[in-house]
Amino acid sequence: MLRIHFTGEDLARVRLAARPDAWWETVLSFHRLRDRRGGRVYAPWRTEARTRFGGGGREARRMLASVVPVRGYFPDFLTPPEGAHGWEEGAEAVRATPEGQVVREVALARRELSGAPGIGAPTPGELRKPPALGALVDALGDYHRAAVAPYWSHLHARVEADRAARGRAFLDGGAEALLASLSPVLRWDSPVLETDYPVEREVRLNGRGLRLQPSFFCQGAPVMLYDPELSPVLVYPVAHRTPPAATAPAGGGPYLGRLVGRTRSVVLRAIGHGCTTSELARRAGVSLASASQHACVLREAGLVVTLRHGSAVLHSLTPLGAALLRGGAAPAPVSPA
Repeated sequence: MLRIHFTGEDLARVRLAARPDAWWETVLSFHRLRDRRGGRVYAPWRTEARTRFGGGGREARRMLASVVPVRGYFPDFLTPPEGAHGWEEGAEAVRATPEGQVVREVALARRELSGAPGIGAPTPGELRKPPALGALVDALGDYHRAAVAPYWSHLHARVEADRAARGRAFLDGGAEALLASLSPVLRWDSPVLETDYPVEREVRLNGRGLRLQPSFFCQGAPVMLYDPELSPVLVYPVAHRTPPAATAPAGGGPYLGRLVGRTRSVVLRAIGHGCTTSELARRAGVSLASASQHACVLREAGLVVTLRHGSAVLHSLTPLGAALLRGGAAPAPVSPA
């Protein structure tokens, strides 16, 4: 069990990440690449990612496997807070990790790796020698480009949908309602947030607050940094409806042509930063049935994502939908230069 203890000051400093974290998603996806959980959601991605990262990526995969177990602890320095701002910012922070921290955290990870089987499992020799930090960052970059960047728009859309639901909970009832909305993965019993966890762990925030980081590739139990002195972050899984797609159908698929017209444009703009179907109907000046139908078409076109929040259905824009409203191109995947 993991128990996170809050003070009043901690509740005032709860914050929700603005976007997916490229470094957390990359490391956690490397877990998903090698385990079998979440088959319906991850199986197609796993097959594609292994193909992309095979061949020339064999050595990079072995290097990553030498510091990241299939499950359990992995070095904290691989997920720096700077990663919330983008891949390059995170890479710069990882490259600046003090040597002593690298040696200490890699040694902890390798306790999990002794005799670890599976694809890309490190050899005993690889487990004995410490990784060169620059080469490790390069290997992570190669893996990120192959396995994460092609799916970034899908990841971003799922995180945006989760943020919309959490934001609504916060507006309805403040920080405690936000924490309670994380059920059933996490359970809020004021002043403690708890969840099932591989080990017994008590975390006292002591006024530092908590950053909540929704993640596409987090599976099952949430994740926290091991070092209690680091800024607290809780990574938790978003809800999954469909497997990630590397690319959208050309031209947005057969539904995009149906978007031409004033009413659907009004509906897309009315969704804005998220709304329920009832709110959408009021904003767009259409019936509830019409709002639901328009939202369905926009969702099938890849412009809107829908997430159930309690008894309501909450719609939010995907990056492609937001880009269409701006009249520009969809955001490029976050990837190493």
